[in-house]
Amino acid sequence: MEFGVDLLLILFAVAAFAGMVDSIAGGGGLITIPALLWAGITPAQALATNKLQGSFGSLTSSINFIRKGYVDPRDMVLAIVLTFAGSALGTVLVQMLDASILLKILPALLILIALYFLFSPRVGDIDAHQIISKSVFAFTAGFGIGFYDGFFGPGTGSFFSIAFVALLGFNMTKATAHTKVLNFTSNFASLVMFIAGGEVVWIIGAVMAVGSLIGAQIGSHMVMKVGARLVRPLLVVTSIAISIKLIIDQYGSTISQYWDQMQVWTG
Repeated sequence: MEFGVDLLLILFAVAAFAGMVDSIAGGGGLITIPALLWAGITPAQALATNKLQGSFGSLTSSINFIRKGYVDPRDMVLAIVLTFAGSALGTVLVQMLDASILLKILPALLILIALYFLFSPRVGDIDAHQIISKSVFAFTAGFGIGFYDGFFGPGTGSFFSIAFVALLGFNMTKATAHTKVLNFTSNFASLVMFIAGGEVVWIIGAVMAVGSLIGAQIGSHMVMKVGARLVRPLLVVTSIAISIKLIIDQYGSTISQYWDQMQVWTG
């Protein structure tokens, strides 16, 4: 399959914007996956190619945060290993099992996350109380959210962020920085599994990877400069936006039918 220069330029711009949003609040896949499907590739290819471009963006953000001292990778070895294992397992299983049940549960979970960040007084620029050890965090949140990202994906950044804030007591900037490291880990693990299955569209993935790199550079620098004032509202908006899109994807036709019936009854 051949792709025109105009299409590739559009996908480049989409990836740049998504990379910026993803490095700040997560949810970049909400932007890139529909664009990839619009480009005419299969759903499996869209998921695989999205992991390729997303890996570059999350890697760029991670490097920026590490260089600025927000993250020490040596302190995250166990979480990185278990996140990688969980994501790889999830990617293998998603090719054998029906993930539709997650589509029904996810909108409610994301709305709860949005409400948490909106109303919790703990979510800010100051570290709060840690309630579990980092080892327990690695085995639970690291492996569990990594598995979810490999199996399905939308909202992974939001889930990691709320886990770092609620379980380890991190402030928003620190949570976002650590989220990017584990997000890259889960993206890369899933990408490896998709490459083994031959699903990646390399030309599109390469073009979007460059865009994602640029967007992630911009977004990660914004987080370090502005902190919770930027991350908190964007996490709320992103979580709600993903929820709305998933609800429309699942129930849009049903809602439309009910609306048409109401128009008939009231007309």
